[in-house]
Amino acid sequence: MIGALQTGGTTHGWLFVGGALLVVLIGVLLASALLRRFFQNTRDAQRNILTASPSTENASAFMAASMQAVIQQLREQEKELERLHRLEKERAQQTEKLSEEVTRNMPAGLLVVNSTGIISSANPAAEQALGAQGLGYRRYSEVLGESSELTHLLAECLATGKIFRREQVEYTVPSGEKRHLGVTISPIRRGSEKISGVLCLLSDLTELAMLQRQVQLKENLAALGELSAGIAHEFKNALATISGYAQMIRGEGVSGETSEYADQILEQTRNITHVVTEFLKYARPLEISSETVTMGEVVERVVTEVGEANSQVRIRFEGKFGEVAGDEGLLRQALLNLARNAAEACSDAASGGKVLVRGEVVSGEELGFQRITIFDNGPGIAREALPKLFRPFFTTKANGTGLGLAVVQKIIVQHGGQVEARNREEGGAAFIVTLPVYRSVPEAVESKRESI
Repeated sequence: MIGALQTGGTTHGWLFVGGALLVVLIGVLLASALLRRFFQNTRDAQRNILTASPSTENASAFMAASMQAVIQQLREQEKELERLHRLEKERAQQTEKLSEEVTRNMPAGLLVVNSTGIISSANPAAEQALGAQGLGYRRYSEVLGESSELTHLLAECLATGKIFRREQVEYTVPSGEKRHLGVTISPIRRGSEKISGVLCLLSDLTELAMLQRQVQLKENLAALGELSAGIAHEFKNALATISGYAQMIRGEGVSGETSEYADQILEQTRNITHVVTEFLKYARPLEISSETVTMGEVVERVVTEVGEANSQVRIRFEGKFGEVAGDEGLLRQALLNLARNAAEACSDAASGGKVLVRGEVVSGEELGFQRITIFDNGPGIAREALPKLFRPFFTTKANGTGLGLAVVQKIIVQHGGQVEARNREEGGAAFIVTLPVYRSVPEAVESKRESI
């Protein structure tokens, strides 16, 4: 009985354990199914967030994805704009650099003046043409001079907007040298009709003007020579006849007024003969040889001769003297005339007459220039007489013929050079002779430098 009960109890125990295990297994299977469904729903939700459209049920996920897409697109556009801005800035810098290089290297002078009269821009060619440095941010009337012709043109253009094309003006640089400038001036207008500034282009035409004057002078001298040769010949014949009759009257032994009249006739015929002879020197075509002239030796001879003839005047020379091609006799005559005039001009100076002949060799690309300046400490040249000095028959001397400086100019011009006169700031006058000299210049002559 007891054994049967034990056997039945054991059987019931195993059944209970088996049922419990079955329940646990079923629970595990249900939990696994629930977990799979949960993870599947999560994946679907994520896919819905990425591919959601306005028609989907998950509106918040769609809005978040749209905002992220817009932000990403804006960032890409911002990067593209930054790239384009950087490229545009580089192009602007390159354009500005190119513009600066073109302006700096252009052969013509460029001057920009704003509406207040201040120079806002000036390239090196403009500074060279105007003979001044540091033109920027200075008033143009101060730089160019209140009374200069260029100042007047700029002022009129600023005031009225008038355009000046290919004008020629004479301008005096701060060193005192006169230059001929070609200018084109036009107003700068921005948007409206109001003038915001002036643009001025400058060209140095000094050498061109000098060549034009030389050509014109040579043509005038040639025409004058042809015309005067015959007239002077007839004058000389007539003067010889008059002089011969006057000498015959004196030879007859007459006295009183007749003898005095004969003497006056002879004196006047001699004066007229001298004028005709000097005029022929000026008008007659020059025959210039092409020998090599050592200017140092010529100047030394001129200084010695003038010093011996004018003992009360101290004359000396200094500087560099090269060689030029030309006629030594004619060049010596020209320099001698200028040195004598300088000695006569300063012979009555209170501090004693002083004449200085200074030489300078200016090198060029192919040809250089020999510049010889003759200074004196005399009273200087009257302003009204300065532009007339080299005209034939113009003289400031009581007994002058007015042909000395004209002959000097002719000789220098025939040698391809030029001569000019100016007054010195410290007093006295200066005559400047410029002659072409070959580049291969031998050793220059030096002398002690002193001031006069």
